[in-house]
Amino acid sequence: MAIERTLAIIKPDAVAAGHIGEIISMIEQAGLRILAMKMKRLSRREAEEFYAVHRAKPFYSSLVAFMTEGPVVLLALEGDNAIQRWREVMGKTNPAEAAEGTIRRRFGTNIERNAVHGSDSPETASFEVPFFFPTAELL
Repeated sequence: MAIERTLAIIKPDAVAAGHIGEIISMIEQAGLRILAMKMKRLSRREAEEFYAVHRAKPFYSSLVAFMTEGPVVLLALEGDNAIQRWREVMGKTNPAEAAEGTIRRRFGTNIERNAVHGSDSPETASFEVPFFFPTAELL
């Protein structure tokens, strides 16, 4: 097993609904270590840069608008196969297709308002974690 780092975002819908504590509990129960955590409201520029990979896709504008509508909780996670483990805890992108007991099944509303974000590969994580957490902030 490889020790990896990944980014997790508790999205504005889950923050507004008061699910931060339950989601953090699920992260810890999955054996993932929280290296850093902060709550902030993303600026439009931050959201556009962070989701730039989706710029040409039809959902890009609504995704940026959603991610800037309220505060998010940003987490840098670490653990054995952290990327895959976090994605299993999150569940499929579409909450209707996510397995029972996953975060998106429990707290997601639709494919966009799906409660959480997670890096999908080591390459993505290597961009996403430092986007929000300089090395000095990782404990």
